Amino acid sequence: MNSTMLSDETYMQQALALAGLAAEQGEVPVGAIVVSADGEVIGRGYNQPLGSHDPTAHAEIKALRDAAYNIGNYRLSGCRLYVTIEPCSMCAGALVHARIAELVFGAKEPRAGVVCSQQQLLDASWLNHRCQWRGGVLDAECAQLMKDFFAARR
Repeated sequence: MNSTMLSDETYMQQALALAGLAAEQGEVPVGAIVVSADGEVIGRGYNQPLGSHDPTAHAEIKALRDAAYNIGNYRLSGCRLYVTIEPCSMCAGALVHARIAELVFGAKEPRAGVVCSQQQLLDASWLNHRCQWRGGVLDAECAQLMKDFFAARR
């Protein structure tokens, strides 16, 4: 995959596959990947707060940690993060601290999403780093995975 940029949909399919792993483990099905500037997937993560007893083990955080470990630097300048659901405030803050260049998410999160649903956190003028963002990539598939998961739990 080095030096070859895949489509947003192809990257989001990889995040969806990770979200499926979370669902199989009884976790809220959110998956994320970090893609370097040359198109290589350098970090992967999926929700694991229940199984790991770690409230910070969201998909985005796990993917950021994996990417930072893999490149030997917590600053992920020039990288994009793909995630199936609009991030919460903790994860949005982590994107800024990691210097992620762009966030690409699938479905909006109307209750806790802070990129465009409840707040526009990444657009705040006081941030020391600007993270561009786009939403709606494979929106229907990402939203359906969440709906199916919560319907099965009821």
